[in-house]
Amino acid sequence: MKYDFDKIHDRRNTDSLKYDFAKERGKSDGLLPLWVADMDFRAPEEVIAALKSKAEHGIFGYSEPKSDYFDALGNWFLSRHGWRTEAENFVVTCGVVFSICTLIRALTKAGDGVIICQPVYYPFAESVKDNGRKLVVSQLINDGGHYRVDFDDFEAKITGNGVKLFILCNPHNPAGRVWTREELERMGDICVRHGVFVISDEIHSDFVYGDNRHIVFPTVKAEFEDICAVCTAPTKTFNLAGLHIANTYIKNDIVRGQFKKELDSQGFSQPNIMGLVACKSAYDCGADWLEQLKAYLSGNLQLVREYAATKLKGVKLVEPQGTYLVWLDCRALGLTDGELSAFFEHGAKLWVDDGYVFGAGGGGFGRINIACPRSTLSVALERLKYALSELKK
Repeated sequence: MKYDFDKIHDRRNTDSLKYDFAKERGKSDGLLPLWVADMDFRAPEEVIAALKSKAEHGIFGYSEPKSDYFDALGNWFLSRHGWRTEAENFVVTCGVVFSICTLIRALTKAGDGVIICQPVYYPFAESVKDNGRKLVVSQLINDGGHYRVDFDDFEAKITGNGVKLFILCNPHNPAGRVWTREELERMGDICVRHGVFVISDEIHSDFVYGDNRHIVFPTVKAEFEDICAVCTAPTKTFNLAGLHIANTYIKNDIVRGQFKKELDSQGFSQPNIMGLVACKSAYDCGADWLEQLKAYLSGNLQLVREYAATKLKGVKLVEPQGTYLVWLDCRALGLTDGELSAFFEHGAKLWVDDGYVFGAGGGGFGRINIACPRSTLSVALERLKYALSELKK
């Protein structure tokens, strides 16, 4: 491989949220962090070079993207996902969750219902509640480790709760589902029928395994283009989260105008200049790096698969179709949520995301991030294996 993903980069004492804030977050010393969704790999060298060049210029004034920036976005989405975009429909922001919160405020009023399908990325629920909207939950069905939407419940919850917005997670975090065209069409049809706008968080779209294919929501049906905003970012794909850059695509002129007005009310105007540089460079030059990374992550996933099958009694792998986040079913251990959290922290010496924080259906699970050198992942799995053996004594 051209890129060395086995190399360990020491991230401690770099103000890393993942590595340096255990004490501030109430965690023990000596934990191996597998929680927050950033990677332990350097960004592509082309991106680093572009950032160095901008830094050497030494002037960091107000900046906005020009046509070549949107060309990079358009070429990436068309070549990777068959999605044809127009530059004028993109709005650049500082992050996907920021865009979601802005859309919630722009398109709903206090007390309106916003529906999510839990277990799901926990900032969804926080974004709804923190903005004074009514959180409506339709729990996903866990069918032997394969998660699916309960469409009858989904529609009933919409009609019974004054729902105005649906926040879709595709690919799904933490369950790893990559929704099929048929599933997306059924969700979209329900939303069209009841006047529900869709916020489609597609930040993990570049990580899909096997024969699965990511389908961009508005490409499913022409009528879906008018009722959705697609939240994208290069940050998960190229490990750029700290540069705070995202690109929200809204084809509906009226909705895009409402979104921009809400941005104005928050005082947001020009984005981070380094985020713009990194995003354009990544989409222009990062395809080869990403393909090699995905092959490496597939090897990491296979390692987890083998451990779960032979060495981690009581822990099952929920087979992911996408993302670099792995959902572990620990319900057979018979532990409460508090006991399971303590088991990971004090028994296995691992910092993971507790399943219950993802909402309904998350209890008894844990989420780990496998985007790290294989040797790091091996240490983590050995720690988990040992802790399980001690648990049974």
